[in-house]
Formats: sequence, structure tokens, C-alpha cells
Amino acid sequence: MANVVRVGMIGVGMMGCEHLRNLKLMPDAQVVALADPVATSLDWGRATLGDLAKDVAFFSSAEEMLAQTALDAVLIVSPNHTHRTVLETVLKTDIAILCEKPLCSDLDDARWVTEQAEARDAVFWTGMEYRFMPPAAAFIDRVHGGDIGKLAMLSIREHRFPFLVKVGDWNRFSANTGGTMVEKCCHFFDLMRLITQAEPVRVFCSGAMDVNHLDERYDGQTPDIIDNSFTVVDFDNGVRAMLDLCMFAEGAETQETLTAVGSTARLEATIPQGDLILSPRVPLRAPKQVVREHVAVDETALAAGTHHGSTFYQLRAFLDAVQGKGPVQVTARDGLKAVAIGTAAEISAREKRVVEMRELGF
Repeated sequence: MANVVRVGMIGVGMMGCEHLRNLKLMPDAQVVALADPVATSLDWGRATLGDLAKDVAFFSSAEEMLAQTALDAVLIVSPNHTHRTVLETVLKTDIAILCEKPLCSDLDDARWVTEQAEARDAVFWTGMEYRFMPPAAAFIDRVHGGDIGKLAMLSIREHRFPFLVKVGDWNRFSANTGGTMVEKCCHFFDLMRLITQAEPVRVFCSGAMDVNHLDERYDGQTPDIIDNSFTVVDFDNGVRAMLDLCMFAEGAETQETLTAVGSTARLEATIPQGDLILSPRVPLRAPKQVVREHVAVDETALAAGTHHGSTFYQLRAFLDAVQGKGPVQVTARDGLKAVAIGTAAEISAREKRVVEMRELGF
């Protein structure tokens, strides 16, 4: 592998441009080609690249880009429901792939992609930025390091803004996204598996679209995406986890909170504050022994994206894997399992019942 990784990108919308801003910070990455069927998206890519755009080729299709450009790695940042079609082409090459989450919007498609990815020798990485937020990464290390004793309970809360407007409004409908519990929450289900170091057994989700998008119409159709939910996941090692999601709480000071409670202590991480708060168990009426630690994030990484620096750190790890300097940290199978939990949660919310993961073949 050369010292500089030649990178192409398929899909140059909002998240694609965030990847471009971060790739510009990587001295060993050279963006050489962008592909998108929407001309205005390619214009966003040109504007994001600035002076670097003069050395970049622009294409209206992935097929054209792959046929006419020498690439070492490709980033797939197109809408969820296009991933299978795009990957049918890219997986035939030996190019390293980073496919943004969710792996696919449909579980059967995600299975197919995983089988194909595992049959290749080339790097395949599922984009799961939340693992790479420095406070979340420190939290995971502390839990795995035994700071709370034996993990028993895990909770994740995201109280945030509504879904942003995307090209063609594709993210307003579950048929395109897989549903909120797949599109948005695959991040959190991936974190649950990573933190618990276990596999899900059953899922119960209570959720609905209660506030957002109710007055929106697209070709006469009303959006159908969940905007708030509680989801409980039982894992095969006895740990239980809960996700508390609200997408009409943009005024909240803390957007994400991770809380793990074990046999000896409780640990909490807050984002964007970046604080870790360890609360050991103490005898009744004894003084509390809370320890606070701040996890700093590089200011340049923060400025390059909207995911608390995580896009920078994930791309750095991906480039290392492409160059043989580090492992693939998020596999296609990790992406598949996150989609599976999200699919179970969508079924649970619609049918108002517990879903056993074995119903989905897991």
C-alpha cells in the first residue's frame, strides 16, 4: 500500500461533506473522485474541497467512478436504501470499503452484504461514529477495565433535534431508512453489544411519532418515522440495556448520556460536556465518593464535524486498517447485528410486543 490512500466517495450529501472535511485533515489520504447522481450534491463536494477540487474527478454514478479511477478505498455515504445496490458494484472490486450506517435499511440486504464482505480479503468497515466519540471510547474502556465491577445495567439516552432535511427528503419514510430504530438507533445498539460484550436475546420497544413531521406532506404522504421511544434489550450474559430516545428535545443541555451500573460502582459519560462521573458504592449514610474526569477532544476534530470529533477518529482508524497499521474495528457483521436489533425494535413498536431475536434468525 502506498503512503497516500487514494479515496473515492459515493454520496456527497451532508454526511459526505463531513467526511470530506475530515479527510482533508489526513496527510495520508487523497480524495481523488466523488460520485453522486444529484448535481447539487457534487457542487457541495466541490465547495467543501475548495482548492483541492481541481485534482478530483466528479461522476454521476458509482459505476463510472470505479471504471475510470484508480482507488485504494471508497466511502459509501449514499442514502440507506441505496447501500445494497451500490455495494453490489463495489464488492466486486478489491477496494477497501467504509459503508456508513446502517449497513442496509433491510435486514435481508444486510445479510447479503455481510456474506459478500466476509468472502473478500479487502477491508470492509461499517461506519459507526458513536464508538469513536472520545468520551464514549473512554467510558467503554473504563467499563471493560473493571471500574464498576461486574456490569449489570446499561442505559443510553439521546435527547436531540429532529431529523435534518436530506436530499429528496428520503429520510422521512421508513421504507427508505429502515425506520428510526434502524437508521438512527443502530449506533446505540452497536454500542450496547460492544459495551456488554454479549449478544441480544429479546427486544421490547415502545415508540411512536408524536410531535415531529406531523404537518409534513411529500407527494401527499405523511412521514412515518418514530420520534421518541424507550427500548429494552436483554443480553445473553444477563445484562439488560435500555435506550431512551427523544428527537424533539433540541433544547437539552446534554445530548447523549451513557450510564453503566455494576456490582461496585456507577459510571456516567455526558456528551457534549465530555465528563466521566464515577460513583462507587458506599455504606448507607457514608459520604459519597464521586470522581469526575473530563475527556478532551481535539478542537480541529470538533470543528470538522457534528459528531463530537468521532468522524475524525473513525476515519483515522479506517485509514490505518487500509494501510495494514491497525485492525478493522467495526465489521460488516457488527453492522448486520445492529440492523437486526433495530429491526426487532421497529417490529416491537408496531406490534406492541416483545420480539425474540431468534424470530429474526439470531
